[in-house]
Amino acid sequence: MSPVTAGVLQLLALIAALALAYRPLGDYMARVYSSEKHYRPEKWIYKAIGANPSAEMRWPAYLRAVLAFSAVSVLFLYLLQRLQGSLPGSLGFVSIDPDQAFNTAASFVANTNWQSYYGEQAMGHVVQTGGLAVQNFVSAAVGMAVAVALVRGFSRSRTGELGNFWSDLVRGTVRILLPIAVIGALVLVACGVIQNFAGIHEVGQFTGGTQQWNGGAVASQEVIKELGTNGGGYFNANSAHPFENPTPFSNLFEIFLILVIPFAMTRTFGKMVGSVKQGYAILATMGIIWLGFTALMMWTEFAHHGPAFDVAGGAMEGKETRFGIGGSSIFAVATTLTSTGAVNSFHSSYTGFGGGITMLGMQLGEIAPGGVGSGLYGMLLMAIIAVFIAGLMVGRTPEYLGKKIGTREIKLAACYILITPALVLCFTAAAMALPTPGNSMTNSGAHGFSEILYAYTSGANNNGSAFAGLNADTQWFNSTIGIAMLLGRFLPMVFVLALAGSLAEQKPVPETAGTLRTDKPLYAGLLVGTILIITGLTYFPALALGPLAEGLAS
Repeated sequence: MSPVTAGVLQLLALIAALALAYRPLGDYMARVYSSEKHYRPEKWIYKAIGANPSAEMRWPAYLRAVLAFSAVSVLFLYLLQRLQGSLPGSLGFVSIDPDQAFNTAASFVANTNWQSYYGEQAMGHVVQTGGLAVQNFVSAAVGMAVAVALVRGFSRSRTGELGNFWSDLVRGTVRILLPIAVIGALVLVACGVIQNFAGIHEVGQFTGGTQQWNGGAVASQEVIKELGTNGGGYFNANSAHPFENPTPFSNLFEIFLILVIPFAMTRTFGKMVGSVKQGYAILATMGIIWLGFTALMMWTEFAHHGPAFDVAGGAMEGKETRFGIGGSSIFAVATTLTSTGAVNSFHSSYTGFGGGITMLGMQLGEIAPGGVGSGLYGMLLMAIIAVFIAGLMVGRTPEYLGKKIGTREIKLAACYILITPALVLCFTAAAMALPTPGNSMTNSGAHGFSEILYAYTSGANNNGSAFAGLNADTQWFNSTIGIAMLLGRFLPMVFVLALAGSLAEQKPVPETAGTLRTDKPLYAGLLVGTILIITGLTYFPALALGPLAEGLAS
């Protein structure tokens, strides 16, 4: 079987698995977030944190709860790292330096999981399991809660109430993420992923000595790393490491975990707004972009010319032979079109155009299908922009799901789509203008610029992957990328929740013959075009200096 055929078959198997899970998982999540029943373990949690899960919140209260919970999480994770040297289960590792502890705390709370350290050489069992793995669950649940709040803004009328954040957070964790994670961890253990609390031990005899590796609760962290679109690996090699991702089947299963909730949430959206066709339109938009990027990546990596590429069957540099170009390309697109950031190959070693595809996937806003929760609310914001553009073309007040898109709504949507590019481009410009950050680049020229552009694109978009030739473990990058991650995560949430509150206060607008049908293929095409044009106009000059210049020169 040729490598191209193998890659296509893997893609088809993945699509079939996602299709089978789409309806039952989407319907189940809709029931979870619409239920008024609280299970006993959930009541214990509410009592412990002093929350009333039945109290409805308007958008400012919902936002305050999101920010308060996240601020406490950052502080807790920062202190856990700073005290690591005094904690049991530290494996003899010292406490983390202040700038790196801040960067890591901001990273995992913001669902970014950017790592400027070697996981197996810096973090002990307590920090890995009690700190990082816990944030993998709750940071994902926060994104899902904000998405559900926006959906309620569309489905409710004449009220500013968006539900209860604490209830949404706990239900998302206990009823959705935990059960799937338990089953997924068992599958990964069966595939060969390790799950233990062993210390540092020798794993083999090599020339001149032995090699040492840590044990760890890897399977349980790996599953939520992918399922929650987090991405931070137990080991520095991330999902290229055989302890995290040992076989082609585990590789395909991990890609499935990355995509299953973001895609299924479109079904949840359709059920909660009372029209599954609206969910299918959003799904179609996400699917078109994802399939297009995957096909383009596979073509770029398989078709690159040169004697070495011809012998290897494509651009194999930086890729694991057990996954091949097909499995690596599908993984790379899935992880950068979502906010996962996990890697099973070296993105910096991709062809010039291939590296540009990974970067562009993040610059779209990671909405195809995007992160858990963040992908859905990002796509719905783009849907509002598309409706507004359509309204301008026909001279009609835009409407979406029975809600008028007026001045306030479009301003909030515009602020949402501007904040992340501003962070990416301003921080990249500052890093290139100052002398010290440039010293961290391994490469010069276009590829060196791409290293820095990728770093801030990844941080501000809460992805976490990297062009790993960049030495990001410096005070400059730890601090600025940490700030970019926090602002890129929580400033957009301000605009999303404010928009949700504004929509919930409106009364429904009756549908007329002039209403734009947003559940039709024409609208899905308009939405795809809007996303690509806005992203192109925003980032094309920067991409021309980096991956496009490199790709054209090769």
